[in-house]
Amino acid sequence: MGRVGYVSHPAYELHEMGRSHPESPERLRAIRAQLEHSGTWSRLHQVAPRQAERKWIELVHDSYYVESLERRSPSDGYASLDPDTSMCPGTMEAAYLAVGAGLAAVDAIMNDDIDQAFCAVRPPGHHAEADRAMGFCFLNTIAITARYLQQQYGLQKIMIVDWDVHHGNGTQQAFYDDPTVLFFSTHQSPFYPGTGQATETGEGQGKGLTINVPLSGGQGDEEYREIFQEILIPAADHFQPECILISAGFDAHRDDPLASMSVTEQGYADMTTIVSKIARKFAGGRIVACLEGGYQLKALAQSVDRHLQSLLDN
Repeated sequence: MGRVGYVSHPAYELHEMGRSHPESPERLRAIRAQLEHSGTWSRLHQVAPRQAERKWIELVHDSYYVESLERRSPSDGYASLDPDTSMCPGTMEAAYLAVGAGLAAVDAIMNDDIDQAFCAVRPPGHHAEADRAMGFCFLNTIAITARYLQQQYGLQKIMIVDWDVHHGNGTQQAFYDDPTVLFFSTHQSPFYPGTGQATETGEGQGKGLTINVPLSGGQGDEEYREIFQEILIPAADHFQPECILISAGFDAHRDDPLASMSVTEQGYADMTTIVSKIARKFAGGRIVACLEGGYQLKALAQSVDRHLQSLLDN
């Protein structure tokens, strides 16, 4: 039975991008309500995030980019950064605390307070590039968390599993030539943001350590299980990660309005079980999952619940 931390903060709900925007505060409320209803909530260890320090953020993002976000942060209303992504007065606090959730989760795991953690954060992060906000994302929480593990705790080999339905272009960019991070992504293609072809495998010393599995629409639980068993497990066996991070988007669900995949709650549980087995084999069970996408509230909440149940039971 794993000790699973749950990292969240009320400030995440202060970030919003308009009443009709799919990346809404309601996402976290729906997750919390489902976890309380199912009883999963009582099995979780609550972990408080912190405001992430700039020195960690700037291991991934250019300092002038972070400063530009601060400058553009509005005192009221919205500041649009791209057609899909805008800031409100609560955005920067939420973004710093989202990154700080990853850091706090790592601290709790490395201090042996918990075994794994789920960071129920907003805004998401995996599209954010070194100098660019996009796709609802401002700061790349999962990439910063990986660098924090390496710099603060001396772990050398980090594996990132990104099962969001959209390709994590920002995460790929951060580690494309890096031999210390294995980035594995399943995603719908062709689809936003247009990156993540199977031919994108890394460069230089990182060649072969970016593994993209682009999928046509309609793929479901069976196809995802097969990919994880036939591609992810052998890659992990070769790489032997010391910690696993998950960009846990739940928008490949069959009911999600922003994509056209066919994954169910059981599929997410199965993927989690496979990743947990890898973590136990090589990484002392260490897993940090950070919420990315997932926009149909019931599907999102139930999928997160099954993900957490799988972590708890494996």
